[in-house]
Amino acid sequence: MSDAGTQAEEQALGFLRSHGLHLKARNYSCRLGEIDLIMMDGNTLVFVEVRMRRNRAFGGAAESITPRKRMRLIAAARHYLAGKQALPACRFDAVLIESDAAPVWIKDAFGE
Repeated sequence: MSDAGTQAEEQALGFLRSHGLHLKARNYSCRLGEIDLIMMDGNTLVFVEVRMRRNRAFGGAAESITPRKRMRLIAAARHYLAGKQALPACRFDAVLIESDAAPVWIKDAFGE
């Protein structure tokens, strides 16, 4: 991962922690895909995609989450959950970071 990507994840992690979420895993990877952050929001397991764009020349951070990327995130989340005895409530969130603006947190970004 690039330095910018690592910095974006650090920024997102700090932002989410400041809102009471707790880190479970970072950069969970399997052959199906990768999840940037896996966190707990109360009793809800949250799979977080962090997207950063320095400028909007090629679209913003939200537009960079393509249908293919979304499918890979869902597949990786299913892989992560496959090893769990009890399945908690889950959701997919996105943290969008653009330029020097404050992060934008989209809860239940995929409606899954």
